Amino acid sequence: MATTAAIMNVMTASNTRFEVQTMQVAIEAIEHAYGANRVLQGLSFALRRGQIGCLLGASGCGKTTVLRCIAGFEPVAAGEIWLNGVLVSRKGYSVAAELRRIGMVFQDYALFPHLDIAANVAFGLHHLDKSQRALRVAELLETVGLLHAGGKFPHELSGGQQQRVALARALAPRPELLLLDEPFSNLDVELRERLSIEVRGILKQQNTTAILVTHDQHEAFNIADVVGIMSRGTIEQWDAPYNLYHEPASRFVADFIGQGTFLPGTVVNDDLVQLELGTLLAKSADQWPRGTMVDVLLRPDDILHDDSSPMRAEVLHKAFRGAEFLYTLQLPSGSRVMSLVPSHHNHAIGEKIGIRLEIDHLVAFRR
Repeated sequence: MATTAAIMNVMTASNTRFEVQTMQVAIEAIEHAYGANRVLQGLSFALRRGQIGCLLGASGCGKTTVLRCIAGFEPVAAGEIWLNGVLVSRKGYSVAAELRRIGMVFQDYALFPHLDIAANVAFGLHHLDKSQRALRVAELLETVGLLHAGGKFPHELSGGQQQRVALARALAPRPELLLLDEPFSNLDVELRERLSIEVRGILKQQNTTAILVTHDQHEAFNIADVVGIMSRGTIEQWDAPYNLYHEPASRFVADFIGQGTFLPGTVVNDDLVQLELGTLLAKSADQWPRGTMVDVLLRPDDILHDDSSPMRAEVLHKAFRGAEFLYTLQLPSGSRVMSLVPSHHNHAIGEKIGIRLEIDHLVAFRR
């Protein structure tokens, strides 16, 4: 386990009903299978009203299935799903999808090509009279920056604009919960990053509780207040993005989030770990006896370029990132680490540079 243990906010089946009912959405130890293939295994998490959560993981980990269970498109084989204090799913019981007051945004936009933009946004507002519908549509189009486009048709808009229309349409009926399934995967990288930041602002402005599914870490961190790292149908860690990066609760999370390398070390006493780059204070090292071999996680921002340092490392590879270079460095032992260095320090492949370790969050795992 990590020497700086992350506190996981994952809800379990032991939670009281009072706790469940204070959450906008509460998922308690749900399971789901397609035939003999178990897709979800005891998965739990919860969100308060106005929070944005994200399920982040590789293809096939079950994240879209979670959305389908929450939306009411799939039954659960075990566990419970609560929305705004109301039980909507358990084994043998399911509230119909259309009664759950859930909005959805898909990666393919799913706009009606024969309707103009205003009519697309108004599609779920049949319960309102004409003037109320027009007012809500105008409000949402202004919110997503498309007030001028109400009379246009979807094919006349860019991909990013179409996705904002899809978001406005999903928000129009004021859903209790919004589900976003890989909503930016069809967009180019630059637009995806800009739109993800815009979407977060819109959701916060509307105080909308939302769950995003994605495999893109940058997207997850741009949008979500809390992120669940999924693996094989369960959540490895449910935490704030900062904690996932600096305090991963498992080696899987440490490997999955960000960039980093592991350097071998040895516990030398109750609060010290010795490794090639020096001795580090480890507040929780006393969980392991002296002499325990560990692997210490080092992020690129933990390795600083310092010409005055006696520790030298050879530049094996460098990636130019505008303001920075990401260097892959080889230590005298042959171990490799990565370092982010300001781009005016332009060193050649094969050159040896001075480095030093500056680490605020020690994360180590027993080897």
